[in-house]
Amino acid sequence: MIGIIDYGSGNLRSVYNAFRYLGQDVEVCEDTASLEKAEKLVLPGVGSSRDAMEGLEKRGLIEPIMEGIDKGKPFLGICLGLQLLFERSAESGGCECFGLIDGEVKLFPATPKFKVPQIGWNTVKLMRDDCPIFRGIGDESYFYFVHSYYCISEEDECTAGRTEYGVPYTSALWKDDIYAVQFHPERSQENGIKLLRNFTEL
Repeated sequence: MIGIIDYGSGNLRSVYNAFRYLGQDVEVCEDTASLEKAEKLVLPGVGSSRDAMEGLEKRGLIEPIMEGIDKGKPFLGICLGLQLLFERSAESGGCECFGLIDGEVKLFPATPKFKVPQIGWNTVKLMRDDCPIFRGIGDESYFYFVHSYYCISEEDECTAGRTEYGVPYTSALWKDDIYAVQFHPERSQENGIKLLRNFTEL
């Protein structure tokens, strides 16, 4: 079963529907008991990092998430679910995150050419040719992004994809059984569905 982690404000329905479209057994998990049953974990996210971390803490989900990752359960972070893997985020005055990836999350610099948030299609430059969730997906393929903050990874070997929007940033991660993307695969048409299918096959 794929467990979609619900911390109270995530955009869950479209992710849930995408996995159901792929014929997967999927459940929205908002407590420890349901999360522990899941064989794979998915953390989608909208809203602020601080609110998400507080929501996860309130529901007692941080510890079972970390335990699941430690046990080798495949984990997929989507959008905010990527940003929460880092040590800290500058959002909402700054907050500590999971600390599973060395680095931080910063606000895009606004310019006349690059409005904040970034909303729309952008490409992902693949930095590794062996990342399982990008199997069968071409370099510089387009995905759909909606975000105001971007990730700066200090673990270059874990950066599976990079994107540029005024500044270059980490848009895909792979570390052991942890996978995460800044874009929304559930809104990225064929490429996104392919990526989600690859995740189900891990």
